[in-house]
Amino acid sequence: MGSRNDPVRDPSAGTVSGLTAYAVTVTRMWDPTTAGLLRLPSGRFVRGRSLRRPVPDGERPDFGLYLLGKPPGPMRWEERWIRWPDFWLPTDQADTREALREAWVRAAEERVEVACGGGRGRTGTALACLAVLDGVPADEAVGFVREHYDARAVETPWQRRYVARFSTAFR
Repeated sequence: MGSRNDPVRDPSAGTVSGLTAYAVTVTRMWDPTTAGLLRLPSGRFVRGRSLRRPVPDGERPDFGLYLLGKPPGPMRWEERWIRWPDFWLPTDQADTREALREAWVRAAEERVEVACGGGRGRTGTALACLAVLDGVPADEAVGFVREHYDARAVETPWQRRYVARFSTAFR
């Protein structure tokens, strides 16, 4: 019997060059002291930030969801862009729901960041929608994000309404 630190053999992994292959699940989580980090009730962490500021020191995201009127510049990690003009709402609702769901799912095992120009309105709105996907009631999600991310997150009345009407139907 192996020690507690030995990997668990996945019988479907087979062998590689005569060695037994093991399937290893790697979870890449944020350091809990990372600036801009929102901890969702499930324990998932998502970093919110402003794209107008330099990339923070420390760990890089594995996946970024960018909420801008035009595509962001190239990143050194996997990214997804949502057309979302400043102070408004996303232009493609179905794509936005799918992108938010993808970010929520990936945040269980990867470092995910959500960002817009200023890091408050669109980012706060998206973080509030992620909180809804994570089980926070839609009518409480803006308050949750303001308490745990930024007191001025979700800047406009229509952004607040968007969160209040956001559904977990695609969870």
